[in-house]
Amino acid sequence: MSVVLIVEDEILEQEFLKSVALEELRPEDTVLTCESGVQAVSLAKQHRPDFIFMDVMIPEMDGLSAIGEIRKFLPDACITILSSCSDFSYAQKAISLRVFEYLLKPVKPKDFKQVFRRMLDSSVVSSTPVPEKPAARNVEPKECREHFIEESVKYIKEHFKERLSLDMVASKAFMNPKYFSHVFKREMGVSFTEYIINLKIQHACRLLETTNYPAYRISLECGFSDPSYFNRVFCAQMNMTPQTYRKYACSSKQNTSAIDS
Repeated sequence: MSVVLIVEDEILEQEFLKSVALEELRPEDTVLTCESGVQAVSLAKQHRPDFIFMDVMIPEMDGLSAIGEIRKFLPDACITILSSCSDFSYAQKAISLRVFEYLLKPVKPKDFKQVFRRMLDSSVVSSTPVPEKPAARNVEPKECREHFIEESVKYIKEHFKERLSLDMVASKAFMNPKYFSHVFKREMGVSFTEYIINLKIQHACRLLETTNYPAYRISLECGFSDPSYFNRVFCAQMNMTPQTYRKYACSSKQNTSAIDS
């Protein structure tokens, strides 16, 4: 009987990994799950899993530290790390801990199955399930961050008029919200909240220039539930009220038309 331990603090991602793992296992095999490094060490001591999938960014004790503790009493466990755009130093540390594989999140079902099957095969053909020369595959922090930003920004631009929250967008990328916020600001130069507000105000400016909508309707069109809050945010961003901006935009357009004629 094989025992698999999945350590992942995002519940949806945890359930996804568990469901895929169960597809590859026999009825008598067991899949355990937990959300923190401390829980992982405790469960590993109690159940001595053969295979472990460990997220890096987890509460109480990070994944690498948890693996270090587990290696003290389970030196031959076959461990794969799950990571969201971590620094390359994480991959180097993972190699020193003799991990089997290093998967970048979000993990595709096909990739997860392939790695898990290789882990299962390795336990059959070798008395030591961890390869002699483990490799951190596809760990390119810059490339990973660029992909993360591209996908996150695409989603935000499509939904910025809705009530987007940091947790909501982070969950779409299967990332810890705190880590999501840190990487987003580092790569974009502004915070998650500032970025969304900028998109809303840019859209408001376009509507003020091209429509006769009253301010309250523009507020709703841009995803603000409170018109007075919209006015305050607009003034803070543009140094003028929406009404003044509309007059300025109309005046500029008339002057341009007069020059062209």
